Order: sequence, then C-alpha cells, then structure tokens
Amino acid sequence: MPRKLLGGLIQCANPISDPNAPTKEISDAAIEAHIPLIEEAGKRGVQILGLQEVFNGPYFCPSQDARWYDMAEPVPGPTTERLAEYAKKYRMAMVIPVYEREQAGVYYNTAAVYDADGSYLGKYRKNHIPHTSGFWEKYFFKPGNLGYPVFQTRYAKVGVYICYDRHFPEGARLLGLNGAEIVFNPSATVAGLSQYLWKLEQPAHAVANGYFMACSNRVGTEAPWNIGKFYGSSYFVDPRGNFLAVASEDKNELITAEMDLDMIEEVRRVWQFYRDRRPETYEAMASLVG
Repeated sequence: MPRKLLGGLIQCANPISDPNAPTKEISDAAIEAHIPLIEEAGKRGVQILGLQEVFNGPYFCPSQDARWYDMAEPVPGPTTERLAEYAKKYRMAMVIPVYEREQAGVYYNTAAVYDADGSYLGKYRKNHIPHTSGFWEKYFFKPGNLGYPVFQTRYAKVGVYICYDRHFPEGARLLGLNGAEIVFNPSATVAGLSQYLWKLEQPAHAVANGYFMACSNRVGTEAPWNIGKFYGSSYFVDPRGNFLAVASEDKNELITAEMDLDMIEEVRRVWQFYRDRRPETYEAMASLVG
C-alpha cells in the first residue's frame, strides 16, 4: 500500500521589532501570527507540519543582550503544549522549534516533536552552534547533547537538523542511519552567501541519504539588528533532489507537498550508499584536528 503523506511548512515574519517591548509581548505576538497558518495547515489536511527556527520570537543572536534569556522555557513547556492542542485537533504531527531553558543558565536551541494525537515524542537540540560576526549563538545556546534522534510519528520517521547544522553532512548521515524518512531543517538565514547554499546543501543531503528534507526559513527584516533580509524560500525536496514545493522570498505563508515515502526504498535500491559505506576507513573524520 502506498505511503503518501502531506507535509507542511510555515514561514513567517516577526511581528514586533521594537527592542523595548517586553519579551513576553514579542513572543505572544509571534505565536498569534502563526496560529492562523497552523489552522490553515490543519484544514488543508497537512499530516506533518514544521515551523521555523525559534518560531515564537525574533532571531536575537546578532546581540549579546541577556534579556533574551527571558524568552526561554522548558521543553515540553507552555508554548509547545499549547501548539500540541492543534496537533491533536487536526491529527497533525508537528515540529516546534523554541528557545529551551533546561535550568538556570543552561539554554538550548531546540525543536520539540509532537505526534498527531498531541503526545510529546521528544526533542532535538541544535548541535552545531555558530559564533561569528553577527551570529553570537554561543552566548545564547549550549551545543546540543542529545545526538541525532529520530521520532516515530503516526505518519513517518522524522529527524530534525536546525539551521547551521545543515552545513555539516556528518549529522545528516547519522539521521539517515538512525532511520529518518523526513528531516526538518528549521532556519533563520539572511540573504548573502547562504542564499546560494540554501538550495545546494539540503538537496545534497536528501540525495546522499535517500530521504526527504523539509526546510523552513523566516521572512522580513528584524530591528534593531537589521542584519539583512530573511529570504524565506522554504521548500520540500525529495530523495532524488527534486523540489516539490518552494515558498516566496517575502510572504508569510504555508506551503505543502505530497511525499511518497515509497520513493525512499526505490531510490536506495538504485543508489546503494548505505550498503557501500566504509565506516572502518572513516576514523580520521571523527578525530579532533588542530
């Protein structure tokens, strides 16, 4: 029996860019901006829905302003549990990226995964944390410590790889080895060098590993940092590297794509990358260099 499902991705601009507004007001506004799009996804029959990186606020990492720690919350926590009600209402699995507070002073860039009955399946913590001009993420996020988990939803086995992670093929391969059929990559990335890489690296991961990728990015510009335009262009790509749906560069929107999971077996029978791996020769890859 064919295994086809409808996936959805939401891209959205941050509605409040006032640096003096309370963090709760900013976060609440971002959530409210997403609710109509989440409702639209449910009504259109989306079975697995992905949101963008730290969906309930701005990308605050161009700063080193400690007040943004106030936006962090437990996972599962108030925001993820609120959205779980929509998962249950529409029988829709969800990938919900938020700013996680594990304990005082320990914070992660995290995505919670909920199943179609609203139950919490687990979380992924961003493993690769950039710390370079304009991206002071190590000030806000501790590198992930949960490895590369895969979550069995009602519809498919789902993995998560967050934003900067996408530049590292090693984790993308481990997600495939762990059984991922769809890998969600929620992001916050602006125009420049990364815009070329945006449509290069992730189709390459899909082809190299024989799975689908669902890649979301936000839109708009965000004061007071104004580091550039978040260019949207969220998309789904299949195991052959074909784009199934691509969003605009500047609109709040939901995009959907039908994914035929039987394609994974079909592609892997032709391209036997997992069979022909040589892990016994890769020791140097896992060694610390320099």
